[in-house]
Amino acid sequence: MGAGRLEGIARHKVSREPMETLDRARVTPETGLEGDCRGAVPEGKKGNRQITVIEAESWAAAMDEMGGPDGLVWSDRRANLMVSGVRLPREAGGVIAIGKSLRIEVRCECDPCSRMDGLREGLRAALTPDWRGGICGRVISGGEIALGDEVRIEQ
Repeated sequence: MGAGRLEGIARHKVSREPMETLDRARVTPETGLEGDCRGAVPEGKKGNRQITVIEAESWAAAMDEMGGPDGLVWSDRRANLMVSGVRLPREAGGVIAIGKSLRIEVRCECDPCSRMDGLREGLRAALTPDWRGGICGRVISGGEIALGDEVRIEQ
């Protein structure tokens, strides 16, 4: 499988607050995406949703199905990373490599929630098929990432 590209980085410092987009970020197994409220794994938890990743192609397909973005941008999905040119694993255990050292283990599908319909009616349904809402993952090795970094699927 060929390499893709990191197209977007976003975080939210406080739950339910707007997403902040970044050009670069640090990601660690301890903090997830630095500065993101979901990154640190609470003691006794598995970290299944430490970091989230969506495919640009899946976002585009959802927008096409809805007749266009109508002002929505990828970070409205509330994913941390957006990648293009690579198909994310559709099962737990796959590994996504970004840049020189970041490795993310896929834990589960990132099911779109009712908040998506609060942004635009029908968005939740448009993001539901074929894991369009992205993946939830756990950081297994950290690193510095920047827009344009190479993305590969290792498992």
